[in-house]
Amino acid sequence: MVDGWHTGIVIKLVDATPNTRRFWIQIPTLDVFDFKPGQFVTLDLPIHEKKNKRWRSYSIASAPDGTNIIELVIVLLEGGAGSTYLFNEVKVGSELLLKGPLGVFVLPPSLDQEIFLICTGTGIAPFRSMVTYLHAHQIPHAPIHLIFGCRYQEDLLYATELSQLATKMPDFHYIPTLSRETSWQGHKGYVHQVYEKILSEKRPANFYLCGWKAMIDEAKQRIMALGYDRHAIHLELYG
Repeated sequence: MVDGWHTGIVIKLVDATPNTRRFWIQIPTLDVFDFKPGQFVTLDLPIHEKKNKRWRSYSIASAPDGTNIIELVIVLLEGGAGSTYLFNEVKVGSELLLKGPLGVFVLPPSLDQEIFLICTGTGIAPFRSMVTYLHAHQIPHAPIHLIFGCRYQEDLLYATELSQLATKMPDFHYIPTLSRETSWQGHKGYVHQVYEKILSEKRPANFYLCGWKAMIDEAKQRIMALGYDRHAIHLELYG
C-alpha cells in the first residue's frame, strides 16, 4: 500500500447486461477490506499521464462481508477512456491500483424513517450493497423503497436477487420501472412518477439518489416540490 493505494487483483468477470460487466477484485495485502455500504473506490488506470485524468471512481456493489473481495459493476461508456480500458484490457488476473473506501453516501445511523433509494443504470450498485447488508445483519428499518429506472428489461442489474430480497424482507420494496419496454407488466415510465405516487400524501422520508446528473437534478427538484427539505436528499453523482 502506498499513500492509501492498494493493488487489487481481478479474480472474476461476468457480463451482466449487454453493456455492463461485474468485476470482482481481491486486495491480497488486506485480510479484510472494510467499508460502509454505499461507499466507493477510486481506480488509477493507465490511460493518461496526468493523475487526475487517470482516476475513475465506482461505487462498491457488494456488501461488507468480512473478506478482502469487493464487487464493482461498470457500464461501458461510448468514448469513455476508463471503461474502454476496463472492458478491453482487464482480464482475470489483471492488477488494478485502487484507493478506498471513500465517500459519505451511506445510510443514516437510525433507520426509523422511510427511505427512498432512487437510481438508474449502474447507480443500483450502492443500494444493492446497503440492502444486502441490512438483510444479512437483520437490521430493523422503516419501509425502504428501491426505485430502479432502466430502458429495457435486459438492463435490470441484480433483478432476480433484488426480487428475492423483497420477498424475504417485509419492509423492503423493489420497484423496477422501464421507460422503453413494451411487453413489461411492471411499472412503465420514469422513476419520478413512482415516488410521487407513493408520496401523494407527504410523510417523513429520506431520499438517496444515484445515477446520471439529469435524473438526479430532476428528482431533487421534484422531491423539493413535494415539500421536502433539501437536507432529506442525499446524492451520489455519476459522470
